[in-house]
Amino acid sequence: IGPSFLFLYNLQVPWHVPCGGVPYGDGNLVFIANDWHTALLPVYLKAYYRDHGLMQYTRSIMVIHNIAHQGRGPVDEFPFTELPEHYLEHFRLYDPVGGEHANYFAAGLKMADQVVVVSPGYLWELKTVEGGWGLHDIIRQNDWKTRGIVNGIDNMEWNPEVDAHLKSDGYTNFSLRTLDSGKRQCKEALQRELGLQVRADVPLLGFIGRLDGQKGVEIIADAMPWIVSQDVQLVMLGTGRHDLESMLRHFEREHHDKVRGWVGFSVRLAHRITAGADALLMPSRFEPCGLNQLYAMAYGTVPVVHAVGGLRDTVPPFDPFNHSGLGWTFDRAEAHKLIEALGHCLRTYRDFKESWRALQERGMSQDFSWEHAAKLYEDVLVKAKYQW
Repeated sequence: IGPSFLFLYNLQVPWHVPCGGVPYGDGNLVFIANDWHTALLPVYLKAYYRDHGLMQYTRSIMVIHNIAHQGRGPVDEFPFTELPEHYLEHFRLYDPVGGEHANYFAAGLKMADQVVVVSPGYLWELKTVEGGWGLHDIIRQNDWKTRGIVNGIDNMEWNPEVDAHLKSDGYTNFSLRTLDSGKRQCKEALQRELGLQVRADVPLLGFIGRLDGQKGVEIIADAMPWIVSQDVQLVMLGTGRHDLESMLRHFEREHHDKVRGWVGFSVRLAHRITAGADALLMPSRFEPCGLNQLYAMAYGTVPVVHAVGGLRDTVPPFDPFNHSGLGWTFDRAEAHKLIEALGHCLRTYRDFKESWRALQERGMSQDFSWEHAAKLYEDVLVKAKYQW
């Protein structure tokens, strides 16, 4: 089955499938295409329908979650798309590394009526040579129809008051009102479950993420000699590259009294680390939006992040003089910068309890819900509707 069949079938669904009781037809209809996997949809909408006077009131919105993955292929395979020959120019792209190629993402960005990027900070980065992954010029040219909107989180799944993963094994649900006792109980339960020494006074650090170059786990590795020299505990959860999985296992063997490296994917443990840790490390080299820092703050866990993309948007740095900020940030993806930020974090945890409690309260008081993000998306939908 070629891509034309799949996308043309999807475009015709609203005429036949009774969504909400009756078929939508093509009036007041919008298709939302996420990343390169569906980037051809705006292209087929234009080439097969709107260029022929059909679906004139139908719009498409392209959402960029991660522009590093683009759907590249040889130019000579373009005929398989079954698009008009002149559409090749929308796909054709040249970059110094990959050379000339056909780029699905590039074509989708050009054809979409509106473009949403999953954070304002990531949108800014996409316009740069370093952050645009070869598509920076296209992003700049289409800046007039592009907006950055931070993702929301599911407040029923990621909510310490009702979290189903905290209802057993010694964990407990908690709220801002019961933060002190609830957080302490979850921390003790996590320490017991992972075989760490149960100590309320030791800072418990967490890392949850895919083990690849983007997430910056190597930066934690470079900082590991300093981390294990401190009176801390570190729990790392993730799966991905085999060498990085082996690295996690190595750290646990070498520093068994302080470090746990859980290799694999566990929703339950991710929730429990988020609830039980005092601070969450996110040293991502780039991060379009990031969700773990949002989950962490909802659970009173303070994020320490590399100030890129959505991390920069959602974690304003702690300012003890103005009693503001939600965590610690560092400005370069280097171990000594992480160490500097983490050092300030640990000192505040140990020596400035009131400031630490205020950080937790501010984080738990933020509105990271989809309700807020949905209102911003609605603005984009309305703008697309009246765009000609």
